[in-house]
Amino acid sequence: MFKNTQKTTLIGLTALALGVLGLVIWRVDARPRTDDAYAYADTITVSPEVSGRIIAQPVHDNQLVQQGELLFRIDPATYEAALKQAQAKRAGLDRQIELTQRSVNAQKFSAGSAKAAIASAQADAKKAADTLHRLAPLLSQGFASAEEIDQARAANASAQSHLQSLQLQAKQAAAAVSGVDALVAQRAEIDAQIDIAKLNLAHTEVRAPFTGRVASLKTSVGEFVAAGKPVFTLIDTTHWYVIANFRETELKKIHEGTPARVWLMSDTGKTFDGQVDSISFGVLPDDGGSVMSGLPVVKRNINWVHVSQRFPVKIRVANPDPHLFRVGASAVATLQPR
Repeated sequence: MFKNTQKTTLIGLTALALGVLGLVIWRVDARPRTDDAYAYADTITVSPEVSGRIIAQPVHDNQLVQQGELLFRIDPATYEAALKQAQAKRAGLDRQIELTQRSVNAQKFSAGSAKAAIASAQADAKKAADTLHRLAPLLSQGFASAEEIDQARAANASAQSHLQSLQLQAKQAAAAVSGVDALVAQRAEIDAQIDIAKLNLAHTEVRAPFTGRVASLKTSVGEFVAAGKPVFTLIDTTHWYVIANFRETELKKIHEGTPARVWLMSDTGKTFDGQVDSISFGVLPDDGGSVMSGLPVVKRNINWVHVSQRFPVKIRVANPDPHLFRVGASAVATLQPR
C-alpha cells in the first residue's frame, strides 16, 4: 500500500513537473523575453556652422534643455563686419548703376537724335536728286542753263554726302549705347554675399534643435571652436527606445507594432509599455562571413554547436520615466505577440 502511494506521488510529481515545463516552454515561445537589452535614444553631435570663440554658454553638462534654447554663442564681430562690408559694396554699386543709367539714357537720346537727323537728311537728298533729274532734260531744250544744272548737281552731291555723314554718326551713337546688365549681375552676386553674411551671423547662435539633455560637455567660454567640429552631444529625450536582442528563432512572431513590456535594471519595480518599432535586418557574424579585399572570409573549422544568432529589435517606449531612462541603461524586454 505504501509503495503504491509512493508510486502515485512520484507519477503526480513527474506529471506536475512536465506540466510546469510545458507551461514555461509555452510562455517562452508565446512571449519571448530577453535581458540582453539596453535603453537607447537618438543623439546628435552639436557642431557650429561657423568658426569663432565662444563668448556665452548658458548650459552645463547633463542639463535638460528645451527646443530652441540657446546652447552657446560665438563672437559675432567678424560676421557683423562681413555683413556691413557686403552691404556697403551693394550701396556703392547701386550708386554706380544710377550714374551709369543716366549715361545710358543720354546715349540713347543722342542715338535718337541721330536717327531723326538722318530722316531729315534723307528728305533733303531726295529733294536734291529730284531737282537734278527734273532740270537735266531741260538743258538740251534751252529751258535750263548749264549753271543751274551744275548747281543742282552740287546740291545733290552735298545732300548725299551729308546723309552718309549722318548715317555714320548714327551708327557710332548706337554703338556707344551701353547698358547696366553687367552691373545688375554684380548686384545679384553681392545680394548673395549679403545673404551668406546674414546666415553666418545667425549661425553664431547655436540653439537646441529638440528637447534633450546635454552630454559630454567639455568646453567653456573662451574656447575657440571650428565649423563642423563637435562640441558636445545632445540626447533626444522626447523619444526613448529599448534595443532588445532576440534569437532569430523568435523573430517569426515579431512584427512592427507587436506590443511589448520593458523595465530597467535600475528599478525593476516599474514597467513600461511599448511596441516594436523595427527589426534589424543585419548583424556582423563573429564566426566568419566578414569581407576582406572583396572576398568573404570563412573559417576552416566548423563549430558543431549552433547557437542562434541574435538580432536587435527596436522597441519604442510609450511612457518613459525621464528620471530613469539613460542611454545604455540595462533593460529587460518581453514581447506579447497577438
